[in-house]
Amino acid sequence: MPDDRQKISDVVFELERFTSYLLAGDRSACRSVAEELLENGISVLSLYQDVYQNSLYHIGELWEQNKISVAREHIATSIVESLLSLSFPLICNSSPSGKKVVVACTANELHQLGARMVADIMEMHGWDSYFSGANTPVESLVSLLHELNPELLCLSVSTQINFPSMIETISQVRSSIPLLPIVVGGQAFRRVSTTDLEQFEGVRYISSLHELEEIIGND
Repeated sequence: MPDDRQKISDVVFELERFTSYLLAGDRSACRSVAEELLENGISVLSLYQDVYQNSLYHIGELWEQNKISVAREHIATSIVESLLSLSFPLICNSSPSGKKVVVACTANELHQLGARMVADIMEMHGWDSYFSGANTPVESLVSLLHELNPELLCLSVSTQINFPSMIETISQVRSSIPLLPIVVGGQAFRRVSTTDLEQFEGVRYISSLHELEEIIGND
């Protein structure tokens, strides 16, 4: 059995390989790497965060540095989103917990991949996930929350410019449903402080899918 250091080394190697294929826009090669990893027993959580998410973060940084075009960044995101279906047999094989979660991107936020991963992880732990997708208007979100009465709301914001929209969403949800626990996350938090969240009770920032799983496990 490989020790933890060997496992980390293997994931780092596959991350580099996967990222190179993503940059080339090679969908078939990316799929082959993902399938190999799943066949070798990688967890869905590790595949999503340690491979998919880390590779996209790297590609996003290249775009910010004007080293690749926005078209290349969009192709990479599209490839990863298409690969999420490979994990469905593992995600949908869980015992139901009887709990519901709504996962949404805030208004004007068009990057939905991270939120989709959150919905999948919740589903894998037996939650019924209702993923509303990108650019969810706050009025529609509040209406959905009243309709479904979930135990948790997860909000995602990827771009810094949409952070005020997240604060407004939380404010309106709190006014309408004061006791609903809310979890927030996304790449925008790499550039903004969580200080503005302190005004709200029952709102928690999570920095990773691993932290999300810890919350679920302790629930």
